[in-house]
Amino acid sequence: MKYIGAHVSTAGGLHNAPENAHNIGAKAFALFTKNQRQWKAAPLSEATINAFKKACHTYGFLPEFILPHDSYLINLGHPEKEGLQKSREAFVDEMQRSEQLGLTMLNFHPGSHLNKISVSECLKRIGESVNIALDNSRGVTAVIENTAGQGSNLGYTFEQIAEILFYIEDKSRAGVCIDTCHAYSAGYDLLTPEGYRETFRQLDAVIGKKYLRGIHLNDSKKDFGSHVDRHERIGEGTLGPEVFLRMMKDPLLDEIPIILETPDENHWAEEISLLYSWV
Repeated sequence: MKYIGAHVSTAGGLHNAPENAHNIGAKAFALFTKNQRQWKAAPLSEATINAFKKACHTYGFLPEFILPHDSYLINLGHPEKEGLQKSREAFVDEMQRSEQLGLTMLNFHPGSHLNKISVSECLKRIGESVNIALDNSRGVTAVIENTAGQGSNLGYTFEQIAEILFYIEDKSRAGVCIDTCHAYSAGYDLLTPEGYRETFRQLDAVIGKKYLRGIHLNDSKKDFGSHVDRHERIGEGTLGPEVFLRMMKDPLLDEIPIILETPDENHWAEEISLLYSWV
């Protein structure tokens, strides 16, 4: 079964996210558990936690189909001591917030070397950062999102993600989320049937499909291999509708959250309805 949703707003409180997802016909959703553009936030109150859990129950959302995203400020591979420590502390906090909310995953962008350390050193730092967060939380899986490889961002090849996984000690709490826009922009041919099959064959061979915990479903404004991260509405970008029709029929994507991050939330209900019509 497919569980499709979107990254919904928490305006007015975290407890509003499940209702917002329900209102667009979603069976899964993503959210930020704090302001994604600030380093620190007030601790979650018992009232906030209880209200969120109650709303999830009311609208029928199970933790395994909720994929929270960490702050955009965090760089787990930061080349400088102060930036690395700040990012690690923030990531631990995000993992603990997910745990408090009864969630089982936290999605994150791997990190960037900022042209100051080697790729291999940065990947090792990311793995070590995840280990710290896992040691300071319970029951939450750290889910690595592939990137488009824009600037000095890492995690744009399956080999880089596999290297991060190598350094993570508790692999039972490690996972991967594949963003379709990022993959295509990074040079993975999802467009043709042959390229699609080869991409997921490589995913299994290099990383292991057992690690797949979620999908970010986005068309791309930019061309194949551009290394530019610009999302587009489903079927209206350089990927086009056939890719997403193929994905809706792929059993590999059953029983995991499939999350839209396409521009213009006013179209999410329409896009979710369209995708379900293709299942």
